[in-house]
Amino acid sequence: MKPIYKIAIITAAIFLWSCVPKTIYEKFDPAAQLFFRAEKMFQEKSYEKALVFFNEYLNRFPDRPMAGAALMKTGAIHMALGNNDRARNVYKRLIAEYPESYFIPDARIEIMATYYNQGEYKKVIEQAADFIKYAVSRAHILRTYVLTGDAYVALGFPKDAVNYYTMAYAKAQDQEKKVIIIKLKYAVRQLSSQDIVFLSSRLEERFPAGYLIFQLGINSVNEEKYDEALKILSEFIEKFPAHENMQQAKNLTVEIKQNTIYSRYTIGCLLPLSGPYRLYGNRALNGVELALNRFSSQNSYPSVKVIIKDTESDPVKAVLAVRELFAENVAAIIGPVITAEAAALEAQDKGIPIITLTQKDNITSIGDFVFRNFFTPAAQVKTLVSYAVKELNLSSFAILYPDENYGKIFMNLFWDEVIACGGKVVGVESYNSTHTDFSDPIKKLAGLYYEVPEDLKNTDAEADDKGNNDTAGDNNADTSLWYAHENDENIAEEKKEKPEAIVDFDAVFIPDAPKKAGLIIPQLAFYDVTDTYLLGTNLWHSGSLIEMARQYVQDAIMPDGFFAESASGEAMDFVRTFYKIFNQKPEFIEAVAYDTAMILFQMVSRPDIRFRSVLKNKLKKLTDFQGVTGLTSFDNRGDVRKKLYLLQIKGKRFVELEHQ
Repeated sequence: MKPIYKIAIITAAIFLWSCVPKTIYEKFDPAAQLFFRAEKMFQEKSYEKALVFFNEYLNRFPDRPMAGAALMKTGAIHMALGNNDRARNVYKRLIAEYPESYFIPDARIEIMATYYNQGEYKKVIEQAADFIKYAVSRAHILRTYVLTGDAYVALGFPKDAVNYYTMAYAKAQDQEKKVIIIKLKYAVRQLSSQDIVFLSSRLEERFPAGYLIFQLGINSVNEEKYDEALKILSEFIEKFPAHENMQQAKNLTVEIKQNTIYSRYTIGCLLPLSGPYRLYGNRALNGVELALNRFSSQNSYPSVKVIIKDTESDPVKAVLAVRELFAENVAAIIGPVITAEAAALEAQDKGIPIITLTQKDNITSIGDFVFRNFFTPAAQVKTLVSYAVKELNLSSFAILYPDENYGKIFMNLFWDEVIACGGKVVGVESYNSTHTDFSDPIKKLAGLYYEVPEDLKNTDAEADDKGNNDTAGDNNADTSLWYAHENDENIAEEKKEKPEAIVDFDAVFIPDAPKKAGLIIPQLAFYDVTDTYLLGTNLWHSGSLIEMARQYVQDAIMPDGFFAESASGEAMDFVRTFYKIFNQKPEFIEAVAYDTAMILFQMVSRPDIRFRSVLKNKLKKLTDFQGVTGLTSFDNRGDVRKKLYLLQIKGKRFVELEHQ
């Protein structure tokens, strides 16, 4: 039983019998003695025995003064036993047979209570509206208001419930008020901020204005409207100094101020500047520094400061770095590239928006302050398969993948996406990534690995015998047929030495690094796996692949998050400036770090963003930020929605197919 129901029953017990008239039992009156025995059983909660005695009383003495009381007690017993239909019939009998009874108002209220117990809340409200017009007793009015409020709460209309509890409170005495306040606080917690404002405007500082204003402050905190919350809670403290929620309001204002103070124009940056991944960290740092340089040169924006921390690719040091940045009151954090999970967990705990640069699965599920601006394996596969199926009209695919984590992830994603797009996967083979000979998995894909069973072979010898029988006795056969027969035998012999490949797929997907793919692709051609599209991941976007397998890798297709040779104006300008400063061409890591920094620099410079929570919410609403990696948005989980580039190998270079 829910707490609100328990309170309803307690209230019923308080109000129901408070107005029962005292009875003087005559010593030798059989009716009085029988009623007394029934009442004694009732008080001892021997309900079945009490029911027998009360029914006997009603059968023997239906015209005695206590008949109405006997019916009320009988109805109460049925309610206590959970028989609300029976209880309601008893109360209706009382109203019909004893229309002048003192207990008629009580019976009407208890009928409402039976409907409430059965969850028929609308009937409670309908009957209460009629009853309240004629009720004159304070107790009856009070009970009706409370029961109606309970029904509105159960129906999900807390605003109406608060109205009725407020009216009940005005009729209640001190002990009764305690129960009503419990119910009212429960209803107030369900109110929307809009409803609270409406109710408060009618009450000024009268009951229950204090509860409403305090809850409005709580709602503002939950909605992360901290400016508004501080204003409301300060008003509450000033107007209601003796309220029971006073100390909680004071503690909350202190907590808000402590947790929301930060340096608006200071951004933290976590990167592996030393350790095994320092190459990636320093390249990303170049992108951040270029963004800061270009943003600072725009006089229309406030000056932004970036605090750099070296994670050394160590999760423990990444966590410590987040704590240091929190102590330095940064508004948000860029990175890290490695150890993203450890850093994200700490940033979420501290309430700092963090935009990670990682492909790690489910990184944004850590919490609502965690974002990702990095293309994922799923995004690559989705872009690649969509183009292959919808633009190239390919329907059947093979997968050749390294038997390691990277390969398995891409293999599963690719397979699922092909099926989702209406295609089919007709062959899947793995290989040992440490090997250089890939003949076995290639033969398996091409139907060359296993011997054809003897009973399925249609040998040339059988064909020859059939041909000889057909031409037996033909002394005039053309000698040219003899030469053709000899040639067929030679071809058959060659086929025995090298069976023909069975290529029943339109494309083969190889999710591996360029040096490994550069060894595999020529071997595919050696085993006659040709005239198929070659599909790869962003790792294929490397000149080393073309150097190793130039003639065999032509027209190969791969996705990437950035293309330095793109015709995009933003990309061209970025590449030109980057090369001028760093004397090298940028790649994706520099570009995505640049875009991430620019997103945050522009966000923190907006005058309407004064709290980290507001910054977090604005990031989730970011739509189509035009950066050098294309259009960037974040979904409501904080994951990036980014259109990837599709590249194809033509001659010695990569060309842009389309920016999907």
